[in-house]
Amino acid sequence: MRQAFTMIELIFIIVIMGILATVAIPKLAASRDDAKVVALAQQIMTGASDITSYAISQARTEDNLSKMSNTLASLERRGIMTIDVANKRGVVKVGSVNDCVALKISTDDNNDTLILQFGQPNGDLMCQQLQKTIPAEAYPMVLRGTVVIY
Repeated sequence: MRQAFTMIELIFIIVIMGILATVAIPKLAASRDDAKVVALAQQIMTGASDITSYAISQARTEDNLSKMSNTLASLERRGIMTIDVANKRGVVKVGSVNDCVALKISTDDNNDTLILQFGQPNGDLMCQQLQKTIPAEAYPMVLRGTVVIY
């Protein structure tokens, strides 16, 4: 009767565990990155929705996007988004890309329009994934003005 594993059995178990670890760890890291991208895309879209609601309810827009959206204000506090008050613009930094996604309000005499802009991902996979996740076909979106029908 045997009471323990032999040395060769232990070596085989360690080798098999090592192979499993080399396969599983990258998959787990990729899943975590995908979850971060989806969460950020949702926050950007919520911010755009907040701006739309603000423009409709107040019949105006603000220069500072974070005044119209708590979600965008949170992204700014966490250093993910930079708000440019002079240009009514919020820019999201993802990975190595400083302008991965931008929300901008274009204002002329009678109209405010929310514009979504994508920067060049330059090979950054997280930025590319974020840009694919956001539904850009809804933009530009007229927020207020003569072309808006209530």
